[in-house]
Amino acid sequence: QVQLVESGGGLVHPGGSLRLSCAASGSIENIYDMGWYRQAPGKQREPVATTTMYGSTNYADSVKGRFTISRDNAKNMVYLQMNSLKPEDTAVYYCYADDPPLKYYGQGTQVTVSS
Repeated sequence: QVQLVESGGGLVHPGGSLRLSCAASGSIENIYDMGWYRQAPGKQREPVATTTMYGSTNYADSVKGRFTISRDNAKNMVYLQMNSLKPEDTAVYYCYADDPPLKYYGQGTQVTVSS
């Protein structure tokens, strides 16, 4: 079992920034990819950003150039730096970890972008 705990969400004005953090614990030795999904009201959960255990990254087109994912394997942490936030970024953001064939999610953290 892998436990994931997110933090760092909140309310921010358009154009502002937030940094999300995710702490992994438990049976983490076999984790491969980690990253973030988000789910807006009335919409399906969608991938936002991924980082592999080797450090490569991938982003949804909607966040490229604005969001940066990073991973600290020594601390079992993954981060999402979100800049130039837009109202359409409003969603619950979920950290995830791949431990093939299993996929774990955290409980989510709310990000609201509003003036």
